Amino acid sequence: MLRYMVERTFPGGLEIPSTEEGRKAMLGVVENNAEEQVFWVQSYVTDDHTKTFCVYDGPSPEAVRRSAERNGIPVDRISEVSVLVPYFYVGR
Repeated sequence: MLRYMVERTFPGGLEIPSTEEGRKAMLGVVENNAEEQVFWVQSYVTDDHTKTFCVYDGPSPEAVRRSAERNGIPVDRISEVSVLVPYFYVGR
């Protein structure tokens, strides 16, 4: 499984309510992703809610893009990434 950073732009802002409606929306995203063997790890949202940087595990960038299309969410860029842990280098 590879790891990807997905950059997205939401011109009107992204708002996910902390309600049953928001929970159902997120569950739908997770279920649609599973169809492509794509797993949403976490996301970072800018203060103005217009950009997100989302970490995904999946088999390919194409699978991540298909999942986004299935979920009706934009994709600006998909980059394959790896984890860099600075503390690995400290104290050596």
